[in-house]
Amino acid sequence: MRGGSDDDVLDALVPRPLRRSGWMTFRTLFVDAFVPPESSEPHYWFETRRPFCNLVFLLPLLLIYEFGVLAIGGTESETFRNGADAWMRQFLLRLGIDLLWLLPVSLIGALVFWQWASRQPWRTSWDTLGGMIAESLLFAFALILVGQAVDSCFRQPQTNLLQIEGSRWAHSLLIRSVTFLGAGIYEEFLFRLCLIPVTYAAFRTLLVPHRWSVGATIVLTSLVFSLAHYLGAPDQDYSLTVLTDAVVRVQSTRALWFGFVFRTLAGMFFAGLFFLRGFGITVGAHAAYDVIVGAVLISEL
Repeated sequence: MRGGSDDDVLDALVPRPLRRSGWMTFRTLFVDAFVPPESSEPHYWFETRRPFCNLVFLLPLLLIYEFGVLAIGGTESETFRNGADAWMRQFLLRLGIDLLWLLPVSLIGALVFWQWASRQPWRTSWDTLGGMIAESLLFAFALILVGQAVDSCFRQPQTNLLQIEGSRWAHSLLIRSVTFLGAGIYEEFLFRLCLIPVTYAAFRTLLVPHRWSVGATIVLTSLVFSLAHYLGAPDQDYSLTVLTDAVVRVQSTRALWFGFVFRTLAGMFFAGLFFLRGFGITVGAHAAYDVIVGAVLISEL
């Protein structure tokens, strides 16, 4: 009887024949693989992977970045955007779409839809959010250590450990923190929340086993994540030829090898976090890394 009431509600939203085919396939490929099963007793390890928990965790960061950029830049706020935020906005402009709030609304909408599709409880706790903050900082420092280890392997003492976008070092610590915060948010939105589920679903559609699909997805999306940092100028067309040019550029320039290897490892690091610890902690770790290294350490160096 309890399950019947749930089915009646779902029948009103999704026809039963579609549920048996396309809808259930969608849930299997895009929802169940990334959201833990519902439990009567909340457990921190699983709670951090739930979409609603991620939404509550990320919403303050998103608002700080978006309103911060507007407050800092005013009419020239677009010049303070970098990373995936700038890439996606440039792409939308090429399509004739110039809506300032489209990207943040899309990010929030994706998490809301993901939460609805997963049929998870709309709840979280302060303890869970506090734990996510702690984990984000812990993983950010772990990635800094990875960067130092890779740097020592390449024996480049003058290498910029930062390996992130932007060159406005003359700006204040607050301005740099805001701009790097956005890079972490939107790169994870593009490469993890959007690209990973699509890539994983493609492998599963080809009947690749779950574990192999996860591994292949992590490696492939990490390579794309790294190569994206070597694309041409923003005014060039975004196509497969541009990605090919990025491969050639890295392959032919030894000075870029360190950055490419580090970003690939960082991409695998973030992709692993996405599967194991959830989208919120992944964004938190990326944003914390960018802010700590890009806004704090680089000024000391």
